[in-house]
Amino acid sequence: MGIVLGANQYGKAEVRLVHVDRSTPRHVLTDLNVSTHLRGAFDATYLTGDNAAVLATDTQKNTVYAFARKFGVGQPEDFAIRLAGHFVESQPQVSGAQIEIEQLPWARIDDHDHAFSRPGGERRTTTVTRDGDQLWVIAGLTDLVVLKSTGSEFHGFPRDEYTTLPETTDRILATSVTARWRYSSTHVAWGEIYPKIRAVLLETFAGTHSLALQQTLYAMGGAVLEQFGEVAEIRLSMPNKHHYLVDLEPFGLDNPNEVFLAGDRPYGLIEGQVLREGAPAAGPAWQFVPGFV
Repeated sequence: MGIVLGANQYGKAEVRLVHVDRSTPRHVLTDLNVSTHLRGAFDATYLTGDNAAVLATDTQKNTVYAFARKFGVGQPEDFAIRLAGHFVESQPQVSGAQIEIEQLPWARIDDHDHAFSRPGGERRTTTVTRDGDQLWVIAGLTDLVVLKSTGSEFHGFPRDEYTTLPETTDRILATSVTARWRYSSTHVAWGEIYPKIRAVLLETFAGTHSLALQQTLYAMGGAVLEQFGEVAEIRLSMPNKHHYLVDLEPFGLDNPNEVFLAGDRPYGLIEGQVLREGAPAAGPAWQFVPGFV
């Protein structure tokens, strides 16, 4: 039985970068986690420990900071494209690069020019994959927590000897949305389209009368594809954040869908991809993207 080295990449994970644009009195704060991954002729370091072709991960980290100073940051997609291009074009042994960026949100305090507060756990994400001269851009968001207090049902599912879940025609539906969408090209106004896609996801979640979280997922993904021709596909991961009706009968009280226990775990996990027919091929864009292979 032969043993061979399979697909691989290496890089520097979660480089913390905070950039302040001071070009005007109204400062712009950008807070990123940047991860670099290189692919190419690195078999020797895996097989024999020969590091002659290895661009040190510390060098990759330093490049992130240097590029932020030399070129600024701007939109995370543009920053990732710039980094990926540098690694592929400056290192002959590097045939491909994948740059992942997670943007942490900050909001201005009372519209102040240079004071900010952190609004919540939601993050904007970007993954840029460069393979030779080809380029793919995946954008998205993580931990967008949403809840509907009605407009959700769940019934008609199979029952066996282990089924205890009651059917319901009125329940709380809550989830934490992780979404990744792949663009068809790189000629996109990243900063303009991102908030619009986010808004469509929210509007569709709110406006869809849900018979299952799966149905809601498909509706959200379909709405994005219908409204944004630049998007080739979207993949979503949505845990069902269960809310259990509390039994108040021992206290002589009824509970007409008003008092709930918010469950932590276990939870249902609903995942899926919604595709545009005839869209450009994904190539290696999803390779090594956690949770979305």
